[in-house]
Amino acid sequence: MELYQLTAHEARDLLRRGDISATELTRAVLQRITAVEPRVKAYITLTPEVALAQAAEADKRFAEARRAGTVDQLPDLLGIPLAVKDVISTAGIRTTCASKILDDYVPPYDATAVVRLREQGAVIVGKTNTDEFAMGWSTENSAFGPSHNPWDLSRVPGGSSGGNAAALAADATIIAIGSDTGGSVRQPAAFCNLVALRPTYGRVSRFGLVAFASSLDQIGPMTKDVTDAALVYQAIAGHDPKDSTSVNRPVEDVMSELGREVKGLRVGVPKEYFGEGIDPNVARVVRQALSVLEDLGAHLEEISLPLTQHSIPVYYIIAPAEASANLARYDGVRYGYRAEASTLWEQYKRTRGQGFGPEVKRRIILGTYALSAGYYDAYYLRAQKVRTLIRREYEKAFEQVDVIAGPVTPVLPWPIGWAMENPVQAYLTDLLTISQAIAGVPAMAVPAGFWDDLPVGLQLVGRPFDEPTLFRLAYAYEQATGWGKRRPATL
Repeated sequence: MELYQLTAHEARDLLRRGDISATELTRAVLQRITAVEPRVKAYITLTPEVALAQAAEADKRFAEARRAGTVDQLPDLLGIPLAVKDVISTAGIRTTCASKILDDYVPPYDATAVVRLREQGAVIVGKTNTDEFAMGWSTENSAFGPSHNPWDLSRVPGGSSGGNAAALAADATIIAIGSDTGGSVRQPAAFCNLVALRPTYGRVSRFGLVAFASSLDQIGPMTKDVTDAALVYQAIAGHDPKDSTSVNRPVEDVMSELGREVKGLRVGVPKEYFGEGIDPNVARVVRQALSVLEDLGAHLEEISLPLTQHSIPVYYIIAPAEASANLARYDGVRYGYRAEASTLWEQYKRTRGQGFGPEVKRRIILGTYALSAGYYDAYYLRAQKVRTLIRREYEKAFEQVDVIAGPVTPVLPWPIGWAMENPVQAYLTDLLTISQAIAGVPAMAVPAGFWDDLPVGLQLVGRPFDEPTLFRLAYAYEQATGWGKRRPATL
């Protein structure tokens, strides 16, 4: 096995034993990036000098710990190469949000999640591609062009955290963090045979995450297996006084959940998740995955979440409305791209007209309309009321079951170009990942199998702050199937 193919926990064990060095591991990943990046296009900005300096510092810490006999007390992610989605601030490293309007922006501070990973000693190898300001499903809305799915280079890796997914599937990083507003870590994980977690809203700090929709955005791990996801989640979760939406409560030890039996867990299967619009091949693979959970001792129960059908209109009112407010700051005055003009008003128009891409403009217009006088009550206020009903529906469901399971996405990875020609149909592919964001509950994607050599994901949804149960069930399923160990043969 090549070093770049390792998981984080495998690399951790080798590093602690002294079998490899952090510098060797980082060089191997950087060389892999060089080899595959022309075809995969996962990264916007690479940071080899930063990475090698951080790896050298990690090697010093390992050497000192070996002399002191304290290697086992070192952080789990010390010396592990990390990719960061390019909507998460990194001090001194360009953060573009895949937009022309922030093409040369270099933040003066780290996001809290990045601070915590730096404290662990993770090694930042680069910033990954995304749909512009995380608005999209495939990275096709990036100002830098789309990333490619390593399982089929003619297809999308998903989005908006598609750069992370492409990098992980191509072994061009060991771990990654992304953001999930309506499925943006889970859908690309499903499209690329990976694991991803959207934590409970408020569990991971949003400080330093460039805002798309503030009441929906969450930072979460994207990894090659469940154990790595638990390690990253454990590192980044917890209260942050810099984020007013951060919840001040202890973080459970999810690592201790890995390996516990799942016998007796009640798993709800919503009938709406297998209704009209789902690819029958996706449904077939996920049904097989659910039967594995049953074989492990979980009890499957059919449930109903009838408000699922309303999640898309609710999301596409609330998210654009919040985006229209958050993106008002990009006016060419304070930072970012500035168009030349003779008047201030003309400068505003040209800057935003030239700096934003079509999808961002579309959502700003939708959001501004929903918030405008005469339409606020009819659209935005009504959407917020239905949002409350969706959250209550989940609360009622979790009185009956411990976990809700189903597909991550109703379709297989689509060919590059399809979403740009069919934006409305692309919106509908978010059907199964949006309601969890609306309700603020945690959800995890794990590899479920394949159809025609394309990955399919299984989604597990939990009660608020019950990430431990998700990790427990996901790990048991992973160990029983081994789907996540399969790697693409296209590279």
